Amino acid sequence: MLEISGIYKSYRRQEILRGVTLAVKPGECVGIVGYNGCGKTTLLSILAGAQKADKGSIRYNGREALGRSEVFAEEAAYVPQENPLMEELTVRDNLLLWYRGGREAMKKDLETGAAAMLGVDRMLKQTAGRLSGGMKKRVSIACALSNHAPVLIMDEPGAALDLECKEVIKGYLRNYMAEGGAVILTSHELSELSLCTSVYVLKEGKLIPIANDLSAEELIHQFR
Repeated sequence: MLEISGIYKSYRRQEILRGVTLAVKPGECVGIVGYNGCGKTTLLSILAGAQKADKGSIRYNGREALGRSEVFAEEAAYVPQENPLMEELTVRDNLLLWYRGGREAMKKDLETGAAAMLGVDRMLKQTAGRLSGGMKKRVSIACALSNHAPVLIMDEPGAALDLECKEVIKGYLRNYMAEGGAVILTSHELSELSLCTSVYVLKEGKLIPIANDLSAEELIHQFR
């Protein structure tokens, strides 16, 4: 269970988030939409502990996370839009660098866990810089989930990916939710939003619930 209450964030006196409140239960997927620059990435990075909120509360399974980095580290897995991998290293070395468990846990994950489901076991010897965008995204997800976190936070997971990679990632997300994981994602793609159990538009610093079966035209209209 993730409970967000009264999150505020300002940059140079410009208020970006104005009391964001949200609850996400196990097995749910929450989609967040809105114009570029409306604060979606800022919100996700705060939920993952990568940025600090000016005020508010973020509780993971009843544990307050703000000001407690260990709670974020244990409860949340974050996949940013930008590739976090070290381009000059192999996939195996990136896993060793970012992986939060030991070598035995990583080996098991490559055999039966998230890394195996995402096909990372088949690219271990390749240099990260030579991977396609979709393959990099798969490795990034595997690295992020090495703590086996109950909440997965993803910023534009399907951006610039080919159809096969998008379907692989969507399939993994369905399985993750079926096993009780909760997902929060930002997206502009209707196929990704179709995974969501609820969708919100971030407008004027607040989350406003909208229908999760809107057409592209209807969705864009909600941004105004």
